[in-house]
Amino acid sequence: MAESGKFEVRFWGVRGGIACPGPSTARYGGNTPCIEVRLGRHTLILDAGTGIHLLGQALNERSPVAADIFFSHTTLERIGGIPFFTAAYNPKNTFRIWAGHLSTRPGVQEVLAGLMAEPVFPVPIGIMGARLEFNDFGAGETLEPAPGVRLRSAALNRSLPVIGYRIEWNGKSVGYVSDLIAGPEGDEAAALALLEDADLAICNTAENAPGAADWRCGARLCDLAGAKTYVVFHHSPDHDDAAMDKIAAEAQALRPGTVIAREGMTLTP
Repeated sequence: MAESGKFEVRFWGVRGGIACPGPSTARYGGNTPCIEVRLGRHTLILDAGTGIHLLGQALNERSPVAADIFFSHTTLERIGGIPFFTAAYNPKNTFRIWAGHLSTRPGVQEVLAGLMAEPVFPVPIGIMGARLEFNDFGAGETLEPAPGVRLRSAALNRSLPVIGYRIEWNGKSVGYVSDLIAGPEGDEAAALALLEDADLAICNTAENAPGAADWRCGARLCDLAGAKTYVVFHHSPDHDDAAMDKIAAEAQALRPGTVIAREGMTLTP
C-alpha cells in the first residue's frame, strides 16, 4: 500500500559556482545548490550550498525533524552552507549525512569537519547540537533512507567524482543529474539510467567551465531518457534575471514544459 502524503520538491538554492545575491538576480535567486524533497513525513536534502541556511530556518519551525542529506560532491558550492545550517545546531533534530564519491579519500565526516575548523571557520562541527550520523557509500548503490523510499545512485563522470541520484516514492520519480561533464569524460549512460521516464529531471552540465555544454545538453538527455519535465538548474552566477528570462524562452521553444528553477519554487512530480 502506498504511503499517504505529498511528494514535493522545493528549491532553496539554484546557482552554480558562487552565491550571487543582489537586485539583478532577485527573481531567480542567488544561493548555491540546495534542494528539499519531501516524501510524506520524510525529508531528503540534496546538497548543502548557501541555500541550506534558509532551509534550516524553515526546518526549525517544524522541529523536531529527522532528514537525510545527500551530497552530489563536496566542492565548496555544495557544502558551503553547512556551517550556517541552523537546524543542525538544534538538539531536537537528527540528520543523516551521505556521500558516495569519497571511497578513496577522507570520508564525508572528515571533509565537513575540515570545513568547520580553524583557520577556515571558528566553530567546530562538534558544537552542532543535532544528532549527526555520517555515512559513506559506494557509487552505484541503491539505498532506502526511509520505508518505501528508494534512492538509486551512479557516478556521473570518469575523472571528476560526482554522484547522480534517482528518488522513487509512491510510483513517482525524480532524477538529479548535476555537474555531468559533457563529452567523453562524462558517463552519459549512467545519467540516462537515472533520468529514464522520470517525472522530474533536475539537470545541468558543467556550463560554468570554459567550453562546456549549456542547458541544451540537459534537454537532449531528457529527450533520450523519456523524462517528463526538465528542470534547468545550477545557473551561472554571471546570468542575471534578464539572461535567465532569455534562457527560459529558448528552453520553452526547444522543449515545451521546461521549468527554470527559482529559489522558493515548489514542484510536484
